[in-house]
Amino acid sequence: MDRRRRTNLASGVILILLGIVFLIFQVIPGLKHLLSLAFSWPVIIMIVGLGLFILGLLTGTPDMAIPSCIVSGIGGILYWQNLTGHWDSWSYVWALIPGFVGAGIILSGMIKGKLKEVAEGVQTVAISAVLFFIFGSLFGALRLPIYWPVLLILLGLGLLVRNLLPTRRSHYE
Repeated sequence: MDRRRRTNLASGVILILLGIVFLIFQVIPGLKHLLSLAFSWPVIIMIVGLGLFILGLLTGTPDMAIPSCIVSGIGGILYWQNLTGHWDSWSYVWALIPGFVGAGIILSGMIKGKLKEVAEGVQTVAISAVLFFIFGSLFGALRLPIYWPVLLILLGLGLLVRNLLPTRRSHYE
């Protein structure tokens, strides 16, 4: 992708995101109180993450989507915790960080047009979600149904079957 297309892509993403934010605040005026500095300091962290993503687009390094998603995701967690006061949720919410890595891998793979990377990112997000629900239920914050261990068993069986089935090897490996 040439520099002009990357610049247009980055500009388009910025305009879309700004438009979404302004539209949300127009449609739901009660959200304006969330912009007070007492609640919105984590937004600065999310903006830094967005800046990393745009920097990656402008410089032609789509892998910058990975640190961008990590920084933005942590900013989102901090925003939620600051808003709700549930700071003790760090005992299980840390399990979302690998999911942010996976989201970055998905974005990077989509920009590069590499479906294998997208699939690896989806797998990382799924593992992160499972960890989040396991630790969230162990620490009492999430009220999961009693059958969640069955879901773990099914996930483990799926991984075993996937690894036992013959796979097609790429000539690049």
